[in-house]
Amino acid sequence: MRAWRASLLWFDPDADHPQLHFERDGLLVAAPGADGVWRVQAIGPFEAVRPRWPQLPVQDASGRLIAPGFIDLHVHYPQTDLIGAPADGLLPWLERYTFPHEARFADPAHAEAVAAFFLDEMRRHGVTTALTFATSHPASVDALLRQAQARGLRWIAGKVLQDRHSPDGVRDETERSLLDTEALIARWHGRGRLGYAITPRFAPSCSDAQLRGAGELAARHPDVWIQSHVAENVDEVRWVRTLYPHDRSYLAVYERFGLLRRRAVYAHGIYLDDADRARLADSGAAIAVSPTSNLFLGSGFFDYAAARAAGVTLGLASDVGGGMSFNPFATMRAAYTVGRAAVRGDGAAKVGVSLAPEDLWWQHTAGAARALGLQGVVGSLAPGSEADFVVLDPQATPLLARRTAQAASLAEWLFAFIVLADERAVRDVHVAGAPALQHSSNVDAA
Repeated sequence: MRAWRASLLWFDPDADHPQLHFERDGLLVAAPGADGVWRVQAIGPFEAVRPRWPQLPVQDASGRLIAPGFIDLHVHYPQTDLIGAPADGLLPWLERYTFPHEARFADPAHAEAVAAFFLDEMRRHGVTTALTFATSHPASVDALLRQAQARGLRWIAGKVLQDRHSPDGVRDETERSLLDTEALIARWHGRGRLGYAITPRFAPSCSDAQLRGAGELAARHPDVWIQSHVAENVDEVRWVRTLYPHDRSYLAVYERFGLLRRRAVYAHGIYLDDADRARLADSGAAIAVSPTSNLFLGSGFFDYAAARAAGVTLGLASDVGGGMSFNPFATMRAAYTVGRAAVRGDGAAKVGVSLAPEDLWWQHTAGAARALGLQGVVGSLAPGSEADFVVLDPQATPLLARRTAQAASLAEWLFAFIVLADERAVRDVHVAGAPALQHSSNVDAA
């Protein structure tokens, strides 16, 4: 068993909205299960939890905050080297940068090197679980999940399906792409802490035969994930309308092919209507809100008020490389900005909302876990959950230290992290209870 003393932040795992718990002086206790994965045994006030294990050595992180490891609901690992690449919008960005870079992942050695860097970078920023796009090359999935397994991470990834409207080097062949997907499911899904996601890039890149095959795979493997994009950009939405004139909406294309269900996560969802949101809520599919990407590519502003009113499940995502940073704090503060906006991006108005700091934090932890169907497994630190957590330093920079010291409430203190923190605030990262990144330690038998 292991124990850590610090300020503690955790969430009720089953709530469909933020239910935050905070303890200024708390104790977290974890122990390994029969499967070797460390899980939380107890969490709460130090004085209440400590007497249960009076002889257990305690890792003293007093003055710091232990919180659930962050969950990134949508990220492209092959686009690690594209952060900050300028373009006129989504579709030109894909053509000019994304596809040429992704073609390089046909080389397994290149895929392995990028996967290793990507996972180390994610971990350095406190991200311990993610739903991740690979490329159309099976070797890109093998490289990523092999590297994730070596690091003990809970990680989900999938081979991109794109058999049309794509250049040589990334375009796959319909039948082969589906056979490769099924083989990858057999090879990786449920292996340790790993999972597989059926991954149509987006509706325009997939033929009807490929989408139909993806839906058939999803029906045969109901516990795998599905990931794609929907309604991100006005030009993209217009293109889908020309390709699928008989479908009611962009989202309806996926539904027609059996790709709208629980454990299905669609990135962006800016240009949805009320009927789309109702279908998302009814199906249990989720939206990965990707605010830094939407701001960088000029795609638009997600409508939180409409999504929440419809009961849509959602969580936060970096969407690297359209996204500008691996840093979860950057994503949370961008989400706050996007939420406040009173426009959508196509001339339509939306209700601006001020997202509370505990809500933003929940969207990147327990809310994202709920979107993945992993509530109670990761993202909460509630007893029984896997012990993935970060140790955050409120004095990581002079300005952060100054601002947190003056916070008049817990909400102000958490919001200071969101607005001012970066990876320097991530002092330690623990994956399933084991140190994965550690800058400092102090064991005390308190």
